[in-house]
Amino acid sequence: MKISIIGTGTVGQAIAARLTQLGNEVMLGTRNVKEKLSSDAKDSYGNPSFSEWHKSNTGVKLGTFEEAARFGEIVINATNGGSSIAALKLAGAANLSGKILIDIANPLDFSKGMPPSLLPGLNNTNSLGEEIQKTFPGAKVVKTLNTMWCGLMVNPGLIGGGEHINYICGNDDAAKAEVKRLLVQIGWKNENLLDIGDISGARASESLLPIWLRVMGSIQTGVFNFRLIR
Repeated sequence: MKISIIGTGTVGQAIAARLTQLGNEVMLGTRNVKEKLSSDAKDSYGNPSFSEWHKSNTGVKLGTFEEAARFGEIVINATNGGSSIAALKLAGAANLSGKILIDIANPLDFSKGMPPSLLPGLNNTNSLGEEIQKTFPGAKVVKTLNTMWCGLMVNPGLIGGGEHINYICGNDDAAKAEVKRLLVQIGWKNENLLDIGDISGARASESLLPIWLRVMGSIQTGVFNFRLIR
C-alpha cells in the first residue's frame, strides 16, 4: 500500500520506518525537500538529524506536502498540532478528498512552557480531529495513536505484552475498519483498539494529553500507556 505521512519529526520517522518494514511504500511530506535533506540539526531530545535518519532509511521517499498527499492511498497527519491545518492545506484538499486521513496530532500550546495546555478553541467543545474533518470534508478523518509515545505507536508489545489501550474514532465506519486492519499489522491487538465513536471522540482522546504529560513528567519517561480494567 502507498502511505504518505505529513510531517518529518520523530513521530513521522518512527511510523515511516515501521510501515516500510511491513512492506508498504511510504513517502514523508515536508515544506522544503532540499532544506530537509540538508538538515544536520538534532531535535530537542537529542535524536539524530533528519539527514542522518534518512541515510539509514533510504526506502522512505521524501516529497513536498502536496507530493506526499497525492502519492498516498492513506495519508497520516504527524505534524505539530498547532500547524496541522496549515500543513494539510499545503498538501491540498483535492489530494486528500476520498482518502482516509489518519490524524495522530495533538493541539498542544507550548506558549507558556512545559507542560503544555491544549490550544484555545481546540479543546472541550471542539478538537483538532473535528477541525480537520470540517476543513477537509472530502477526507475520511480517523483519530488514533495520539495518546502515547511514538515508540509504542509502532511497537505496542514493548510494554505489558501489548495489553494497553489505543483509542480510535471517526465518522466513517469503513475507514475505521481499514485503519484497525493497519494497526493490527503494526502490532496492535484488535481487542485493545477501543472505538469511542464519531470524530467528536477526538475531544476525549486529545484531552488525555494533559494527564499523560503530567505522568511523563513524574516518572521521567514516555514509555508507558493506560490500560482498561473492567
